Amino acid sequence: MDKKIDRKMSWPKGYEPKDDSANDLTLRLGLISSILKDKPKKKMNTEIFNVMATRRSTRKFSNNPVEMWKIDKILAAADTAPTAGNYQGFEIFYVRDDDKKDSLVKAANNQPYVKTPVVLVFCMNPERIKLDFPKDVILKFSIQDSTLAAAYSQLAASALGLSSIWIGMFDEEKVKKIIGTKLRPTSFLCIGYPVKKRPPKSRRQLKELIHVVD
Repeated sequence: MDKKIDRKMSWPKGYEPKDDSANDLTLRLGLISSILKDKPKKKMNTEIFNVMATRRSTRKFSNNPVEMWKIDKILAAADTAPTAGNYQGFEIFYVRDDDKKDSLVKAANNQPYVKTPVVLVFCMNPERIKLDFPKDVILKFSIQDSTLAAAYSQLAASALGLSSIWIGMFDEEKVKKIIGTKLRPTSFLCIGYPVKKRPPKSRRQLKELIHVVD
């Protein structure tokens, strides 16, 4: 049976299905499975350990736009992140308006690289977590959920040949007003094509990182 567009359904902004594409409607109705199973448009090295080893933060982005199919995959990756009780206690705000991006720059201590082709604001939503625990535990779960989702998105971006910068310093109240929410923001993930690919930095040795408890 052919799928038909339900005009009464509330579609996320930018994800409204197109009338002339059955494949597009399938994508919007089953975002995760459709996107993650979709073959990449070009060959890429997505081996997970290589992605981790080569991921680098960048602060100099080109103005080249990010393809929508890559943004789809990044958002779908966030939705696969593990969460407390599988309740997904977080929300993502995909900021596309240039004026709002400018406002986010100011809210983030005038960090200019906040204004990139793709700006995602990750927010806590503890009300989604229906577990019988004290409020402070639920809040901790929610911030962990949001952080894991952002990390998954960051790795997905790297796998797709993009770079990103994680922003954690900002005025929370200003950000809430800019994106129009009462939810507490935990981080921005600013994504785009780097002006120049940078090699990975050296890390501390594992013997300095790992503490074995017998």
